Amino acid sequence: MSAPREVATLAGGCFWCLEAVFEQLKGVDRVVSGYAGGARPTPTYEQVCSGATGHAEVVQVTYDPSVITYRDLLDIFFTIHDPTTLNRQGGDEGTQYRSAIFTHSAEQKTEAERAIAELTAAGTWGGGAPIVTQVTPLDRFWPAEDYHQGYFRTNPNQPYCAFTVAPKVAKARKTFFDRLKA
Repeated sequence: MSAPREVATLAGGCFWCLEAVFEQLKGVDRVVSGYAGGARPTPTYEQVCSGATGHAEVVQVTYDPSVITYRDLLDIFFTIHDPTTLNRQGGDEGTQYRSAIFTHSAEQKTEAERAIAELTAAGTWGGGAPIVTQVTPLDRFWPAEDYHQGYFRTNPNQPYCAFTVAPKVAKARKTFFDRLKA
C-alpha cells in the first residue's frame, strides 16, 4: 500500500517555471498548472492575464511526504523565484504573478509562516528587502487549459521557455541535484 499523498499549491510568477522544476523532484507524483486566489469561477488564461479576476498563476503539487516534505517544497519554491517583488517576477508583472502560498491545512499555514520568518531572519535576500509572499487558505483551484500542462517539457525552444524557464530549471537542478528523479 502506498503512503497517503499531500497537496501544495504555490504561486511564484509564471506557472510554466514552477511546473518545470517541481515535476522533476523525487516524491512528486503530479504537478498541475492552474489558477487560485481569485473571484471569477472557471477563469481562462486570457481573463487571468488581464488581471481582472484576482487569480494568481499557480501549480498544484501532489507529493509523497515520506519522500519530500512540505518544507522541502517551500525551500525549493523560495529558491526559484523572488519573493520580495510585489506582483512581479522578472518581466512578468501583475497580480497574477504574485508570490503566494495557498494552504490546505493549519499545519501548512504554520510551516509557511515559519519558513518566511526564518528566511527573513537569515537575511536571505540582500538589502533587507521584505518577503511579500502571501499565505492564505486555498479557496478553489482551477486547472489551466490543457496546452499549459507540461508546457516547458513540450516547448523547450519557445523563446520564453528558453530564456526564462530554462535558467530556473538549471538552477534548481544544480542546487537540488540530490532531489531529482532518476
